[in-house]
Amino acid sequence: MSTTTADNPAVSARILAEGYGPGAWHGPDLKAALADISPQAALWRPAPGRHNVAEIALHHAWCVRSVIGRLTGDAPEPFVLEGEDWFEVSERGRPGWPEIVTLVEAQQRRLATVIADLGAGRIQSPLSAREQFDLVLGITCHAIYHAGQVQLLKVLGAA
Repeated sequence: MSTTTADNPAVSARILAEGYGPGAWHGPDLKAALADISPQAALWRPAPGRHNVAEIALHHAWCVRSVIGRLTGDAPEPFVLEGEDWFEVSERGRPGWPEIVTLVEAQQRRLATVIADLGAGRIQSPLSAREQFDLVLGITCHAIYHAGQVQLLKVLGAA
């Protein structure tokens, strides 16, 4: 089997790691970008109506959860907050920053397990190998994009 084909589980696992860790060649992956942020910095907004780091992290966790559901064909598990996609996070709200970081990590671990289980044949997906690969590539690009946003917010918030 070629290491460049969409049906190779090692390729999907490697691509996933590029976006969330450990250690991407392009700079901080999302895990690294979130690692050194204080709760106060996670809630800082660059302007009214703009997202903070905590909201970006929650959004990514929600998207990972959705990808897991599509890969497995199972209904996604209930999310920690009601709603879809984007959630407002403030000092008065819950979950707090440590819980958000834990949630992102848990969703990423779960996605990595699903990808490994698909590759080993322990579970089946309703999607073709190409569709599975496209979802993994898409959520990885999503993580990298948001890692860049987080890095920018960290710089802007320090000014």
